[in-house]
Amino acid sequence: MVNVLVHHEVADYPSWKAAFDAALDWRHKHGERSARIFHTVGNLNDLTLLFEWETLDQARTFMTSDELKARMASAGVKGQPRVEFITEMYSIRRSAAD
Repeated sequence: MVNVLVHHEVADYPSWKAAFDAALDWRHKHGERSARIFHTVGNLNDLTLLFEWETLDQARTFMTSDELKARMASAGVKGQPRVEFITEMYSIRRSAAD
């Protein structure tokens, strides 16, 4: 598994989210296994997304595709997104018992 971190601004979060949700099966078909959406505190339209993808090759192919660029533009993504391919090195989870 590989993680993909994407940061971009959108014109209108509810419109972008509708387009994002409509593309769920399309993303899954191309190797996405999970997605998390974060926004900057105080700015609902400044988004950071964390995806889990099956393979680095699938993730790179998808993230550089012309179809994704067109879908992002029609969903209201502003400017060029920042995309990083990352892998987890270490994880710690805390519980109430700690």
